[in-house]
Amino acid sequence: MHGKTRLALTKGRLEKDTVQLLEKSGLNTDILKNPKRKLILDIPGYPLEIILLKGSDVATYVEHGVADLGVVGKDILLENPKPVYEVADLGFGACRMAVAGPPAAAENGKKLLRVASKYPWIARNHFEAKGQSVEIIEQQGSVELAPLMGLSDVIVDIVETGNTLKANGLIIMEEILKISARLIVNKVSYKTRRVEMNALIDMMEKQAAEKGDLG
Repeated sequence: MHGKTRLALTKGRLEKDTVQLLEKSGLNTDILKNPKRKLILDIPGYPLEIILLKGSDVATYVEHGVADLGVVGKDILLENPKPVYEVADLGFGACRMAVAGPPAAAENGKKLLRVASKYPWIARNHFEAKGQSVEIIEQQGSVELAPLMGLSDVIVDIVETGNTLKANGLIIMEEILKISARLIVNKVSYKTRRVEMNALIDMMEKQAAEKGDLG
């Protein structure tokens, strides 16, 4: 078993917001602000090691115990479920998973709806729960292009401001769920390193709550 507690972070916006939480908790986060391409970083003065990963890999590292904890978006946890504990909603990274498309798509009434999405499982599960037959077209790039070019009728994607949809003549037709950053833990680590884990979890939850209260 590794000596320090390992926390896997999703590189990008969630990483920056998590670093803010750690900094406000009193930890020295200087090395995280300028990692110089390093992907494994030690926090000075605290038994914590940070691993920087793509969001889709965070839960995998936590699942296998390579990382004890991780910060990842709820969308990734839903699209690729892993046997990990979700212990806290950190509140930041807030956005919506929504169905969007051209205004005419709301009235087409097709029996078989073509849906483009980076989240095929979430999309299929949503429509099938409503009794709507769908053809899911998995996309990895700019999913907004699919209905504009006739590849799909609608899309299922994450929406923050809605500006990209508006710029391309698309509208939100239905909100599926709200998304935010979640703190997850490895099941074995949570049993064998409970004291260290709870100390870090409590620290992060407290700062997340204070950040939320400040808006």
